[in-house]
Amino acid sequence: MRNPFFTSLSDFAKGRDDKRFSIEEVTRYFLSRTESLNASLNVCLSTNPNAINRARQLDARLARNGAQSPFYGYPVMVKDNFEMEGFPTTCASKILSGYVSRRTATSVARLLSLGAIVLGKTNLDEFAMGSSTENSAFGPTKNPWNPARVPGGSSGGSAAAVAAGLAPLSLGSDTGGSIRQPAAFCGVLGIKPTYGRISRSGLVAFSSSLDQIGPFALQASDALEALVAMGGRDPLDMTTDDRDPSEMRRDFQTTEIPGLRIGIPAEMFGEGLDSSIRDRLGELRDSLAGSGSREVAVTLPHSRFGINVYYLLATSEASSNLSRFDGVRYGFRVKEPADLRAMYEETRDRGFGDEVKRRILLGTFALSAGYQEAFYRKARKVQALIRGDFLKAFEQCDMILTPTSPSPPFAFGEKTGDPLSMYLSDVYTITANLAGLPALSVPVGLDSQGLPVGAHLIGPPWSEGRLLKVADKISSLYPMPLPEVHAGHPAGFREGGLK
Repeated sequence: MRNPFFTSLSDFAKGRDDKRFSIEEVTRYFLSRTESLNASLNVCLSTNPNAINRARQLDARLARNGAQSPFYGYPVMVKDNFEMEGFPTTCASKILSGYVSRRTATSVARLLSLGAIVLGKTNLDEFAMGSSTENSAFGPTKNPWNPARVPGGSSGGSAAAVAAGLAPLSLGSDTGGSIRQPAAFCGVLGIKPTYGRISRSGLVAFSSSLDQIGPFALQASDALEALVAMGGRDPLDMTTDDRDPSEMRRDFQTTEIPGLRIGIPAEMFGEGLDSSIRDRLGELRDSLAGSGSREVAVTLPHSRFGINVYYLLATSEASSNLSRFDGVRYGFRVKEPADLRAMYEETRDRGFGDEVKRRILLGTFALSAGYQEAFYRKARKVQALIRGDFLKAFEQCDMILTPTSPSPPFAFGEKTGDPLSMYLSDVYTITANLAGLPALSVPVGLDSQGLPVGAHLIGPPWSEGRLLKVADKISSLYPMPLPEVHAGHPAGFREGGLK
């Protein structure tokens, strides 16, 4: 079902200013749709009880003063590892039971300052650790295209929210593909910016050197405006860059497809890639060539070590970051422990899920005495080689095209018994995080089973505008339908895709 009010952020702003609809009407529509569909999809962990009051206040101010931003009154959803003052932040974990945030993430605060309305907070893999949203303590999110298939992860709830029409824009976090892989699985656009483009302040940390914040949207131009709104220097995050985020608009407007050099790395089109995805991307390559772009063969020789490097660095940082969840200061705590040590051990054992505990243990081992040099520090050296491969490739091309995922959305339970198989779901996306590069997934239609396929574009540092312009062109070549989602009728899907 398509949104009856608007099709894009600019369309929303025009309709709002022309008084075709009120902000309250739009807010009620999306909240009502969420209420109807959430029992079937399990997208939203909590809704904002103040959303309607905020909409009314914004309508009243609009009548007096007009709107200063296209985001004024715009509805968004936020992954539940972003803090919002006065709201629960669960990270989909039992260990944060009862926790209420005392601050708001900078990215969210910047959207709120422009008048956006947060409708609710979305489901995720616990502490953003997973590729299917099956690790949530509150149950898995269903893929709006087929409820027997996963929506991807860890930002599966945010991707599914946009695909199912519960919000036109949502925010996710991406540590190794957690925006782009679910975007591909749910048939929407998702972008991870350059490391340092958007403040991570108020995002509950998983792996601080890899975590990034980005939007899900149906339109490349909407994702662009969200990045501009959230980007820029933040004194609360020393890794943010001083660059003017509006430069992304300029790059979007000036990029031309004819003459654009698209790098094709053979390493990412080899064994293990599903034939339906290979075929879809082959069609896309032909279409882009027909639009005037030029393919360039590039090589990323160290990309084969990406999974190994990622799961050493990410788990090591997770082990450190998650040590603060101890049952002492906030969240879940076991009752009547035998002593202080038992309280720590039992709280963390009962509060964390299996995947989080697995990663904490792996990271603790990698950082332990005698192993830090052999594992963590060596992984850092290989990470530098991976980044060097990309920078060398960009001397020959303007961006790199790869698959987003090696397979279409897989069935629930298909990979949970084999963690390594699950980890390989992110084999094409992890290297962009390791290199700190901007990357996005854009839908390129459906496979033979009626499931979405995503194309993955990786660019040089600070090239988000250019990437989004190409994504916009791809969207025009492959207009993406929306899934048929009917309230209370998960059987409205059939195995294999749309009715």
